[in-house]
Amino acid sequence: MAMDVLVAPLYQGSEISTGNRPRVGLGLGAKKALLSCGNTSQLDPARTKLTTIETKRIIAVLDETIHKVELITLLSAAAYNPESLEGLWDDDTINAVREHEDLCNSLLEQVNLVREEEEEAEVMAEDQLQLQVEEHKQRITLLKDEVKSSARNTLRIFLINIPAGEIFRTHIVGRSEEADVFLQSLIEFRNFVFEKLLTSPMEEKEKVEFMNEIILRDKKNTEMIQDLESQLSSTIKSRDTQVEKENFVIRELKSHLHQVLKFSESHLLRTKQEAKKQQKAELRASQIRITKIQQDILMLKTQYHNLTMENRESEQGLRKKKYKLETEIENWIQKYDTEMGEKQAELEELDEIYTEEKAQLAELRTKHAVLVEEFVQIRDERLISSKKKLEAEQEMALMVRAATLIQAFWKGYLVRSLLKSKRKKKGKGKGKGKGKK
Repeated sequence: MAMDVLVAPLYQGSEISTGNRPRVGLGLGAKKALLSCGNTSQLDPARTKLTTIETKRIIAVLDETIHKVELITLLSAAAYNPESLEGLWDDDTINAVREHEDLCNSLLEQVNLVREEEEEAEVMAEDQLQLQVEEHKQRITLLKDEVKSSARNTLRIFLINIPAGEIFRTHIVGRSEEADVFLQSLIEFRNFVFEKLLTSPMEEKEKVEFMNEIILRDKKNTEMIQDLESQLSSTIKSRDTQVEKENFVIRELKSHLHQVLKFSESHLLRTKQEAKKQQKAELRASQIRITKIQQDILMLKTQYHNLTMENRESEQGLRKKKYKLETEIENWIQKYDTEMGEKQAELEELDEIYTEEKAQLAELRTKHAVLVEEFVQIRDERLISSKKKLEAEQEMALMVRAATLIQAFWKGYLVRSLLKSKRKKKGKGKGKGKGKK
């Protein structure tokens, strides 16, 4: 419980609530009583020091709490300005302060994220977003516990190392406004408790009696205020009568003003006559302008008529072209429709033929499968017979080739022998011819 009160001011404002805890503070009546007691020497406590051990322990607890709050509320400033403490702290203390600040920043980020997701969930009303919000809220509770434990650890470091805590208090400046208010309220509460512990029951009784006297004075003052209010109402009535008188004077001034207006009517008549004269002159000038404008209008009308005639002729030519194009398009459309009808009929006929041929193809495929099996058997048989036939043919081919070679040699021999015999006969004939010459 005390740790929640100590950690809360570190968050730089009211970003995170510490739960439904009663705030430490004093009522308005108690503050007035304290102020009045401070202003009177009668209600000052007779003692200036505490005598019992219990009261000393209470004040010691409050002083220790104030000291811890002073340290806790300066952690953020120390984390944002580490240069001011270089060489004054050891590495463990600096790391503890940085880790604590990182946890606080992550907690603030989670809280802002949950707020944005809650707004989106209210607008979109999706179950998945609500589940995410619940998960992030659980994460926030875990982060709060981690921040509390981190704050305790850092406080333990400063409480063990007292010189480091004193350096921390003297060298670091930058506590938030909310933390200053919280610390000031703790100091006021400590002074209030200290004064309460110093006062005896008799002094407390005297204070109560003094407060009763102050209440009686307050009642008297309220009665006086009521009397003053009645006087004020009477003065208001007198003021109202004076206002009525001033209204009467205003009416008289209005009547005088009415007379002045009548006097100004004659001046208005004169100005009207002058305005009529000026109006007549302007009418003459405007009539001249009107005649010129009418002439311009006539010229523009003739130009417009000529342009309309030209446009009509061009329009008629364009309409004829359009009619021709439309008739051609209609003819092409009709031709297209007839051709497409014929093509559709052909397509349907081809489709019927295709279906019939497809059925025939299926039957032929079944027959083909049977024939393939038979063909395989026949092919195997033919291969065996063809091998035998090839061997026989090869033997026959060898024999035929040998016979042809023998015949060729024989024919060559016969031809060569015939050629030799012919050459011999020709040589004999040539010798006889030379002898006759």
